[in-house]
Amino acid sequence: MRTFAVLGLVGALALAGCERKTGVASGGLLRQPGRYQGVGLYPAGRMWTQLRQAAAKDAAAATLRDDEEVIVTVDSRTGELRQCGNHSGYCVATNPWARPADAAAPALLARHAEQLDQEAAAADRSVRADVTIAPAAPAGKR
Repeated sequence: MRTFAVLGLVGALALAGCERKTGVASGGLLRQPGRYQGVGLYPAGRMWTQLRQAAAKDAAAATLRDDEEVIVTVDSRTGELRQCGNHSGYCVATNPWARPADAAAPALLARHAEQLDQEAAAADRSVRADVTIAPAAPAGKR
């Protein structure tokens, strides 16, 4: 009998936790949920550093090369998607519902991926050309 009473009490407590609470999400503290929703953090790739950024007035200001992460958020009211560097603060915005289409698309690049690939391949070839391997001496004839 005692076991049933304990199980009944545990069940009642579990069901009591299902009661709807007023809070931030339901409008108890804030009338509307947050406008900007976090989508994610991504490493700043090689093409991020190739975006064309206006020159900063202060030489100590962070640039795209200083960004380690790209923060992506979406504006829940407009649908605008923003990608912003964590140090430079530089943002690229895309809004598929804007009319006329966003002037930021396509993004302007200092160099394209194909150019970077060609430069990397040329650098690799020059390193290989500089390395010479001397033939090993036969064993026992030193």
